Amino acid sequence: MTPARVLTGAAPALRVEGVSKRFGKHRALDGLGFAVPTGSLCGLVGENGAGKTTCLSIVAGFLHADAGTVDLLGLGPFTVAKHRGRVGVLPQDAELPEAHTPSSLLGTWARLQGLGAEQSRLAVAAALADVQLEAQAHTRVKALSHGMRRRLAVASALLGWPELVLLDEPTAGLDPSQARHLRQVLAAERGRRTVLVSSHNLAELESLCDHVIVIERGRCVLDEGMDTVTGRDREATIILDEPVPEGLVAVTRVRASDDPGGNLAAATTRALAGLIAQGARVREVRRGDALEARYFAENAPSRPG
Repeated sequence: MTPARVLTGAAPALRVEGVSKRFGKHRALDGLGFAVPTGSLCGLVGENGAGKTTCLSIVAGFLHADAGTVDLLGLGPFTVAKHRGRVGVLPQDAELPEAHTPSSLLGTWARLQGLGAEQSRLAVAAALADVQLEAQAHTRVKALSHGMRRRLAVASALLGWPELVLLDEPTAGLDPSQARHLRQVLAAERGRRTVLVSSHNLAELESLCDHVIVIERGRCVLDEGMDTVTGRDREATIILDEPVPEGLVAVTRVRASDDPGGNLAAATTRALAGLIAQGARVREVRRGDALEARYFAENAPSRPG
């Protein structure tokens, strides 16, 4: 069972300031800076080559930055002495030792985190349950499918209830049911630990995250709450079924500013009441725009893919 704790505090769980990194002549990161709120589920977005994986690798201590600073949990850059057991990481292309079983592999990593024997047993059981691998606990890794291996890699990042979890494409290779279950697992952690998820699946991030960071060409171009980015806190769209009564339009835009108190819910309720009174049939009410629409409108990629 996950410990019942709530993370609070004004200080961000992760702060990146002025981080730069070159690989030869290629500048992967160019003065990157952002902050991940404590207790949030935060999405990290950007096209291929934008610098997301390089950023996560530096944050996790796999790479050293050429310039800039990284602060994890208010303890400075990653070190084993300060962050052991407090930070969980899922690299983009995690490879697992094939001779081990999920239970033995996670058990070893739990002990390396500093957990005692009983704590390790509980942590391993919880992590395997999170990714629905209890039945494969004693099956050698080499006999697991690609999806099962990916779920085991995710379990390794969640192992031991770390305060900060860094996930690079966690649902890649998972079938729809497994991906949905993992999203539910992560959603349940909101406020209990901080999760930074890098993904190309914008719809998935929109449904899961309450904060979003967008990187383009090694720089942060957006660092905002999801409601602010999508407009869910300030506008709604009412879509009517056909036939639309004469004098009405099929799509009505409602804004928080339409209400004297700036209340979007109140403005939407009044608009709905007026439309229904005129004989309209409401098909859908949508708050804000999709993250994908906002992303392409405001941060158009420089190249396809």
